[in-house]
Amino acid sequence: MPRWAIVKADGEAEAFRYNIIKELEGTEAQALAEMLRKIDTVAEALTEAGRRREKRRVFRVSDRSYVVRVESRWSNHEAHFTLAELIADTHDDDLPSSASGSTQGP
Repeated sequence: MPRWAIVKADGEAEAFRYNIIKELEGTEAQALAEMLRKIDTVAEALTEAGRRREKRRVFRVSDRSYVVRVESRWSNHEAHFTLAELIADTHDDDLPSSASGSTQGP
């Protein structure tokens, strides 16, 4: 069964940080549904004090990539989510050890 990672990039300009926020196993549809649930919980439409934010928008970049932009009176925040499929793993006999498909080391 395919394995997936939900990758989140947070920040501004050159200061983006990339994190794998969840790894999961299943179909692409299952993994995408989980990513969309994660997107809906990030920077929700209400502030911690319960006030409504000015804008929260979600942009679809591709079938596996979304950008969330939250704009409030005092700040703007953006996060880019990507669904990535695991294609190489040196500790898994079912997968090649490199992205090029080689089972040998470089």
